[in-house]
Amino acid sequence: MRFVKVQTFDQWRVTARRLLTADVPPEQVAWMADDEQHSLFDSNDDTEFPATPTAFTVPKAFLELAKTVACHRAGTRWSLLYRTLWRLVRGERHLLQITTDDDVHELTTMRKAVTRDVHKMKAFVRFRKVIDSGDEEVYVAWHRPDHRIVRLAAPFFSRRFSGMKWSILTPDESVTWDQSSLRYGPGVPVSDAPDDDALEELWKTYYASIFNPARVKVDTMKREMPVRHWPTLPETSLIDDLLQAAPERVAAMVDQNEGFAETATHYMPERIDLESLRTAVGGCRACDLHRHATQPVFGEGSRDARIVLVGEQPGDREDLEGRPFVGSAGKLLDDALKRAGIRRNDVYLTNVVKHFKFTEATTSRGKRRLHQKPNAREVYACRPWLEAELALVQPVAILCLGATSSQALFGRDFQVSKHRGEIRATDWCERTMATWHPAAILRMPDDARKAQMHQQLIDDLRRINHPPPQN
Repeated sequence: MRFVKVQTFDQWRVTARRLLTADVPPEQVAWMADDEQHSLFDSNDDTEFPATPTAFTVPKAFLELAKTVACHRAGTRWSLLYRTLWRLVRGERHLLQITTDDDVHELTTMRKAVTRDVHKMKAFVRFRKVIDSGDEEVYVAWHRPDHRIVRLAAPFFSRRFSGMKWSILTPDESVTWDQSSLRYGPGVPVSDAPDDDALEELWKTYYASIFNPARVKVDTMKREMPVRHWPTLPETSLIDDLLQAAPERVAAMVDQNEGFAETATHYMPERIDLESLRTAVGGCRACDLHRHATQPVFGEGSRDARIVLVGEQPGDREDLEGRPFVGSAGKLLDDALKRAGIRRNDVYLTNVVKHFKFTEATTSRGKRRLHQKPNAREVYACRPWLEAELALVQPVAILCLGATSSQALFGRDFQVSKHRGEIRATDWCERTMATWHPAAILRMPDDARKAQMHQQLIDDLRRINHPPPQN
């Protein structure tokens, strides 16, 4: 038995490569967590390993998965990763595609836990302004994540707050941004974090102004914003007062803007999972589109999908069949997916709006239902369904198809014609991109331009499917 102790993904990768070169099977390796005793590992002699590790390749998806799982706090992560790596290079090349495999399932579960924790860190970090020894303003935040995710989340903060000098302190590790580079250091106890600053009152005022009393679900709020994070969130001191005032504020909003309070939030089930959401959307009356559509069309695909494709709304065929992207636009999308090397079963397909909006007209081919673009009110009312889907799937990448979905995720000023193909971070995913909607390609009268847009859709699918570069 070999006793091995590693603390980071890079250390694990180097050690795993050497063990594979020495042909050491997983059952003969005891991977030790970094908080375990060190003496047994010291007994191993590194000179017994070959000087030059044998070269081998593994799917890129595994490296991406391993880098994320390495941040999980479970002590079993290193042995699980090595066992999976061993199987991949010993003939089970397509192991990761077998979602029912115990090892793959456990790795996927770990990845989701880490990814969810990264999202919470992005949402719950609150900087406080302090003056350092050089009389400069710096911003410091203390956060307690479930897993060792500082290195996964820090690049997001460097992009979002690139013009600030800041530090994020956690019990495991700290990171500092000096406006040009990230530096990592040891963990810091909460007692070393600053208490408050002048910006805190400003932040409370802002939070109170954006607090939407029409969307209050206390259980959901506590689930998404765990109470253990509340001590570091200044706005939580306002929540009791805001909740007490919510009914009165909702009544005032309805009086001032009829129908504003009606969003899909009112029709959310108590238990949030894809099946319960799919059932609940059938009762949604948040806007008038349900009155004329045949049925709602909810998202379709794996709960574990790496990529989510978001369209505008179901079309005529989708409305009749109750499934997204099954009409002519769906066939074009299927062709693009195939040519991009992506299986439809490997992505999650959904729309911003769940009901078909149309106008009836008599054409040369008889009476037809013609697509109408949903307005901002209808998109707003339906948005909670999409947000719930994205929160559950937690994709590695999102591809917005067309203007409506792009503006729903990037903001109303976003233009697909100008920013198509740009990869940006959003609240739901680090890799979010916009491209043409297949229906827009079908409607293009110019054949040359149509072919160009079709190829660009394929190229964008390939790019969004490509894993992010390794740091």
